[in-house]
Amino acid sequence: MSVLKTEGATMRFGGVTAVDNLNIHIENNEIVAIIGPNGAGKTTAFNMITGVYKPTSGQVLYQKPNSGNAAMENITGKRPDLIAGLGIARTFQNIRLFKEQSVLDNVLIANHVRLKNGFFSAMLHWPFYYKSEREMRERSMVLLESVGLADHANELATSLPYGLQRRLEIARALATQPQLLLLDEPAAGMNPKETEDLTQFVAQIRDDFQLTVLLIEHHMQIVMDISDRIYVLDYGKTIAHGSPAEIQGNPDVITAYLGVEEE
Repeated sequence: MSVLKTEGATMRFGGVTAVDNLNIHIENNEIVAIIGPNGAGKTTAFNMITGVYKPTSGQVLYQKPNSGNAAMENITGKRPDLIAGLGIARTFQNIRLFKEQSVLDNVLIANHVRLKNGFFSAMLHWPFYYKSEREMRERSMVLLESVGLADHANELATSLPYGLQRRLEIARALATQPQLLLLDEPAAGMNPKETEDLTQFVAQIRDDFQLTVLLIEHHMQIVMDISDRIYVLDYGKTIAHGSPAEIQGNPDVITAYLGVEEE
């Protein structure tokens, strides 16, 4: 079952085409990578999927959880918060934690995407509001336990080592209970040990949370180790698509990354 499709998704900024006719599909429980040189349009593709940008043309289609055989929903141009509510979460290349909040508070804040009680129920001290808050705190601690951060729950987010901050950002995304998780260069800035741990972590959360994962990554070892399929962009265009083995030997990919000598 396809979880996400883009059909001819194109993003232009004035006279510059950042992404040109993007056609990807992601099946349930896959790990799919988008790779390419700097400026290839990878993050722009993420921004179209998550509602940061509305594509100039084309569309983004999404299969909501538990929707059976219903047609995919057109989410093109929906607000980011509405897309998150449908079950799509993302992280960013630059870590965006709430720096003055604890590890637990960072996850609690993300949980509010699923909190059905509003401002008035809190203001009026309705019992079900406090019940929901208590349950949310319990769920957050279970989540932190599952990602290996429970012992750090009361520490400031910024006091964590860099690799654990990345893990916290992913945990915060998981707190929104996504079906599709988008990871934008999760290994950026990591040392080799942290990178190795991240590779195992992404595979683990895919299995433990029954997720579908779409990631952008420059560390080719991670991409080749965990991806089921890979799309390669260059100057906004898709130049290759296939398994890791197919991509490794593709001459167009080699040229895009390494360039060619002039004759």
